[in-house]
Amino acid sequence: MPPLSYHETTRSRSHPAIQSAATAQRMPREALLNRLIGDIYDAVLDPSLWPSVLEKSAGFVGGPAASLFFKDASINSGDGIYDHGIEPRYKRLYCDEYVKLDPTTIGQFLAPIAEPVSTADLVPYDEFLATRFYREWAEPQGLVDFVCSVLDRSATSIAMFGVFRDKCDGLVDEAARERMRLITPHVRRAVLIGRVIDLGQAKAKTFHDVLDGLSAGMFLVDARGRVVHANASGRDILAAADFLRSVGGRLVARDPAADRALRGVFAAAAKGDGAVGTGGIAIPLTSREGESYVAHVLPMTSGARHDLGMAEAAVATLFVQRSALDPPSLPATIAEHYKLTPTELRVLLSLVDVGSGPEVAEALGVAESTVKTHLARIYQKTGTRGQLDLVKLVAGFANPLVGVSMKTSAA
Repeated sequence: MPPLSYHETTRSRSHPAIQSAATAQRMPREALLNRLIGDIYDAVLDPSLWPSVLEKSAGFVGGPAASLFFKDASINSGDGIYDHGIEPRYKRLYCDEYVKLDPTTIGQFLAPIAEPVSTADLVPYDEFLATRFYREWAEPQGLVDFVCSVLDRSATSIAMFGVFRDKCDGLVDEAARERMRLITPHVRRAVLIGRVIDLGQAKAKTFHDVLDGLSAGMFLVDARGRVVHANASGRDILAAADFLRSVGGRLVARDPAADRALRGVFAAAAKGDGAVGTGGIAIPLTSREGESYVAHVLPMTSGARHDLGMAEAAVATLFVQRSALDPPSLPATIAEHYKLTPTELRVLLSLVDVGSGPEVAEALGVAESTVKTHLARIYQKTGTRGQLDLVKLVAGFANPLVGVSMKTSAA
């Protein structure tokens, strides 16, 4: 029997997120999306809104639960910052134990930024169903799939946003991916800007005080990019007249491409939250000395942001801060060099971390024959003959000096 459509399933389920989804079905899609985007940006100023935003996001995409979380590959850990719909007991189990068994983690570290991926994109689905992770964590909750997007990535960690699917929703389809694409850029922008703002201060002071006290440069701008207000750091940036300067009161970026991007997103912000789309997220700025900066744009024309009373003419807030260039992660480097699939990479790293093939099969919750099949392909692709060779290979990449030598000789 094929899975019921999302519209059909929402009528027969009582979960609060599903009730929200059913209500969403009766609203025009554009109105629903615009309201959700506005809520996402309001959560920048009031993080307590995130659980509600995630509930609405789950209803919009199609699923009973959603989460914002971080994963750290270096210590095999996970941390859900905000979530909706997952029982506390299962959240603790995931962070304490099952994150180490999650077969999708490696693939998530390799996934493109902001592009929705499902379980089947990261690991063969039949293998996923055979894992301990599915049998002991996902299946007892009735969960069958997960569509997620990487919001940010460093050498060892990733920030992610995702929506869970249960048996009534069925597996992730193209419609669910498209709905994720509509909201992911806004979630990403909100999360990245939220890192810039000191929310501890925000509880004790007005938002105006928080912005003025930021170490990052902050500019309130109108639709034409004219500066309505700048904090102390922003005024210092303009005084230096380097990668960002004021010309006739309008912000101008030194790099023409960055300047076009800023002008475009300022004009779009005047049309509403949804109009900014993917623009204005992590716009790179470079000084004459080669120092790297990054700019993020938060639209200010609706919701709680519009009611701040800071400047009536402002349509957006621009945040500018120094950026650090993180080196590629160890898994990504190895996968790219040897053209390993996410599953092959997972088996390789597990072999180094856990031990022999049978121990890897037990840890991953898959058959020994499956591990042997993947190992045969790994040996062929890496030109190695045994476990010791694979351990040396990974150790070589972990050591920057040895890694350069190995990669040069292999090329």
